Amino acid sequence: MTKEKAQARRDHLARMRAEQKRKERRAALLMWGIGGLVIVVLIALVTVYVINDRSAKSLSAVKTFNYKGSDHSWTKVSYKETPPVGGQHNFYWQNCGIYDKPIHNEHGVHSLEHGAVWITYQPDLPKAEVDKLKTIASSDYMLLSPYPNLPSKIVVSSWNHQLALDSADDPRLPEFVKKYKQNPTTTPEYGASCSGGIGTTDEQPLPSPQAETTQEPMPSTAPSS
Repeated sequence: MTKEKAQARRDHLARMRAEQKRKERRAALLMWGIGGLVIVVLIALVTVYVINDRSAKSLSAVKTFNYKGSDHSWTKVSYKETPPVGGQHNFYWQNCGIYDKPIHNEHGVHSLEHGAVWITYQPDLPKAEVDKLKTIASSDYMLLSPYPNLPSKIVVSSWNHQLALDSADDPRLPEFVKKYKQNPTTTPEYGASCSGGIGTTDEQPLPSPQAETTQEPMPSTAPSS
């Protein structure tokens, strides 16, 4: 093989190697580009999900009030809100639990003062929805009861806070419970009991007036089951 042919062969091999390296670089850049694009898309999807999730769970629609605690009365109370979220209330608190009939506002408000969350619903709410509410209300410091003439399908209340809902599946419901149940900064009598009170419904009259003392009377009605 002459020197010219040998050199031509070396040049040809060098060009082939250079071309191969260019192809490999293009392939690598393409792969990195696709991988980067996939990562960007995934980040965008996760960001959208997080934003939507936070928006769905936002408690910005919660109404707030400014009632003071420790204002007791033996008489029927006229409340501005439906259901009430604070104010004057009966000396007896409602035993926390699930009730299939309406309860007295005056007892329910006293439970709110102790840190309970009270879920109320329209009496004609479908059973499937009510069953979901019962699951949520099965923990401590929770009240659940139907409420005639409720302005929304479901209303969840704590002391000085209230949120209207259209569905038991609304993700704001558990967020409300998580934030306001037994909240030491919003509960006037944080740590007070939500049992050992009264377990009646509004079919029974409010307790008869007794001699008022500085201490809340001991309950004379057995807690509801």
